[in-house]
Parts: sequence; structure tokens; C-alpha cells
Amino acid sequence: MSGDILTVEALRSGYGDEDILKGVSIRVPRGGLVAIIGPNGSGKSTLLKTIYGILGTRAGETVLDLEAAGAKSLTGLRPAAITALGLNMVPQLANVFPEMSVRENLEMGAVPVKGRFKERLVAVLAALPFVEPLLGKRAATLSGGQRQMVAFGRALMSDPSLLILDEPSAGLAPKVQDEIFALIKGINGRGVSILMVEQRARQCLAVSDYGYVLEQGRNRLEGPAQDMLTNPEVVRLYLGARKPPASSNAETRAP
Repeated sequence: MSGDILTVEALRSGYGDEDILKGVSIRVPRGGLVAIIGPNGSGKSTLLKTIYGILGTRAGETVLDLEAAGAKSLTGLRPAAITALGLNMVPQLANVFPEMSVRENLEMGAVPVKGRFKERLVAVLAALPFVEPLLGKRAATLSGGQRQMVAFGRALMSDPSLLILDEPSAGLAPKVQDEIFALIKGINGRGVSILMVEQRARQCLAVSDYGYVLEQGRNRLEGPAQDMLTNPEVVRLYLGARKPPASSNAETRAP
């Protein structure tokens, strides 16, 4: 399989009378892991919410291409319809049902694939074995890291081809953040394409194939993730004080 599973072209979206996204374009290769970084207020989370139908599209288009089913425009669709097509999202907040057990959370995640709960449960527990001991626990009693893993499991129950993640490491201890990034890499290794927004930019790029920088609702930079880690402009503006190697051969480019 080749080509892009997700294409976003000149997307505009926002709240009230204000456009937050002002013509953003991105692509997610089939099987790829793509990072979106940038300063607070740059439109990162707004982009994910618009792709997933939580916010309306004011201009531009989003296309999901699953090859076998053909390319389908997501513009104007609501989240439930988008999930049924093969794209699911793990939001930063309210990503589990706290009063339900972990098993019940996974059952809710399997609603879009009726009749496949047992099959999907086996597959999800194989990918996330640390969730199995938690099945009988109420989600409200879990630690932040455990909740995030259950949120991943709930999303994976729908058997998505593409998973979008909004700030998956937010609010977690550094060790748990590292575990979450390793988990994301593992999910991608099982064939699920991933689009991820993150504030922990260096670690996010380190596990990604390609990266985009948004600034003030527009594309600022893009390129292979490993090149972005050593690109002087990206390091200076977004990655902090760690100095890139003097011999950097970065190919990051402005679109």
C-alpha cells in the first residue's frame, strides 16, 4: 500500500467570527506517524477537532483514502460517521467514561463495529497487555497514565486505520510520558497510521516520520521528523536550548 491516507487542503475553521485555521494543509502517508507541533494558540487542537468533525469546516477539504473503500470527503460529517469510516480520535480531555469499568469503556469503543467485540478485545489486549488487569476496575480509580492507555484501547476497539491524538502526554509524569510515546510507536508499528499533536515537541518528533509546524493558524515549516530535530530554526523556536549538531543536513522546508 502507498499514498496518503489523509489529505487536508487549505482548511479554515474557528470559533464564532474568528478563524483559527487560516488555510492549513497537511498529509498523512499510509502507515505513517506524523507530528504537529507549534506554540500555544497556533491551531493544533483546532485542526484535529475540524478533521474529526467536532468543529465545522469553513473552507478547504479533508479526504480520507482507505484504498479498498476509495477516497471519501470528511467535510460536513459528524464524529460518529467519521469513526465508522475508519478514523478515530483520542482527545486530550474526557477521553474515558469515568463511572464505567474499563471493560465497559472498551465495549463503548466497539459500538461502530457491531458484532466484533470479542475479536477486537483480543486484538486490543494483544497491543495493550497492561490494560487486561484493569478490565474490572472503574475508570475513575485509575492513574492518569492508566486512563490514557484505556483511552487508546477504547479508540482502537473501532479498528481504525487512522488514529488522531491530541496532546497524549499532557499532564503525565515524565516516565509515563516516555511510556506513552513508546506505546504510540508500537501502535503505529501494528499498521495504524497516526496524526499527533503534542507540546512535548522533541520527544514527539523523535518517534515520528514527518512533522509540521503550525504558527498563528498557518503552516510555518514541514519536513522529515529527524531533520526537524536538527534544523536550527526549529530548534531555536520550538525545541529549546539543546544545540543541533554543526554538521546538520536538515531538509526541513517552508511550504
